Amino acid sequence: MKNTLLNFQFLFFSTTLIFSQPTSVELEPFKAGEKLEYRVHYGIFNASYASLTLSNGQVDGQELLLASGYGKTIGLARLFFKVEDYYSSYFETKEVQPILFKRNIYEGGYTKNLEVSFNSEKMQATVNNIKKGTTDIISIKDNVQDLISSLYYLRKNFSENKINTGDFFTINMFYDSKNRELALKYLGKEVIRTKYGKIECLKLMPTTNKSRIFKGEGSITIWLTNDVNKIPIRVQADLLVGSIKADLNEYSGIVSPLLIKQKS
Repeated sequence: MKNTLLNFQFLFFSTTLIFSQPTSVELEPFKAGEKLEYRVHYGIFNASYASLTLSNGQVDGQELLLASGYGKTIGLARLFFKVEDYYSSYFETKEVQPILFKRNIYEGGYTKNLEVSFNSEKMQATVNNIKKGTTDIISIKDNVQDLISSLYYLRKNFSENKINTGDFFTINMFYDSKNRELALKYLGKEVIRTKYGKIECLKLMPTTNKSRIFKGEGSITIWLTNDVNKIPIRVQADLLVGSIKADLNEYSGIVSPLLIKQKS
C-alpha cells in the first residue's frame, strides 16, 4: 500500500498537474490567489491530501508567479507510512518558463531536498542537492518544464482545437536530474459527477507501463474542467486490485466560476 501511495503521489504531481487548454476568449486560465485542494482516497478510505496554490514571487528581483504543491498522508495511512512533500516552482508569467524549482520531501524515512535553477539561454539546469551538498550542471531540452510548472504551461498553451481525439501531446519535463518526455493521449469530452454536480470535462490518459501496482496502458485517467480554468477535477489510477482517486475537494481564487451542468 505504501508503494501505491508513493507512485500515486508522483503521478499526481507529474501528470495530473499538467493538463489544460485555453479557449478563444483571451482570458488567462489562472492567476495569483488560486488554490486547489484534493482528497486522495482508496475506495471509502482517505489516504492523503494534496494542494496547489498560486501566488506572486520573486527570484533575484524578477517578478514571477510561485506555484506551491503540498502532499501528505492522512488518517490510518499516516500512522503506517508518513509522507510529507513540498514542491515550489517560480516561473515567468508570459511564457510560463520555469526559473527555480524546489523539492523537499519526506517519505517513510526517505528524504530529498533539491533546488534546480533553469537557464533557458544556455539550455542548462543547475541542480543543487542540499542534502548531499553537491551541484551538477545538466543540459536541458527546449521548452522544458519542471514538475509543477507543467500544469500552468499547458493551461496557457494546450488547445483542444489543435489536437484530434486519439492523438498524443508530448511535454518535455526535467525531473530527478533527467530530461523526460511524457506523452498524453486526448480521449475527448465526458460529463462526470463531482461533489459540485455534473461537469463536462476533457479526458486525458498519460502513457504508463505495466508494473506490480498499475495495470499499464490506460490505467491512469485525468478529467479537466472544460471551461476557462481547465482545472484537473479528478484523477484515477486503476491498480491491479481496485483503484485510487484524487478528487477536487475545495477551491478558491479561480479565474471563472465552474461550469456546472447540474448541481448536486
